[in-house]
Amino acid sequence: MATIQVSSADFERTITDNDLVFVDFWATWCGPCRAFGPIYEAASDKAENADVVFAKIDIDANQDLAQAAGIQAVPTLMVVKKGQIVFKQAGALQAADLDDLIEQAKNLKVEDQEG
Repeated sequence: MATIQVSSADFERTITDNDLVFVDFWATWCGPCRAFGPIYEAASDKAENADVVFAKIDIDANQDLAQAAGIQAVPTLMVVKKGQIVFKQAGALQAADLDDLIEQAKNLKVEDQEG
């Protein structure tokens, strides 16, 4: 599955309708974001990650969402599992580190939130 562009309007639905969502907060003017983009895209295309949603949020186009999420630097990667934020870190990851994080997130036990 390729990455999907998510906006303020569909963010909540994206994280509640899917068990595991990686969210890349980025900006067009950000050099590290441009370096991390192809790594993130490649991870989204791997067959073993077919059950993971890889979302991208442009912080300039979605300033309200970036502010609500407490994004202070880009890129920032957030992982949401079963509606709960289980990871949030600023900075671009290397491919091997992202692969490790994906595996850890898949194996992490999280209780479903009562809705």
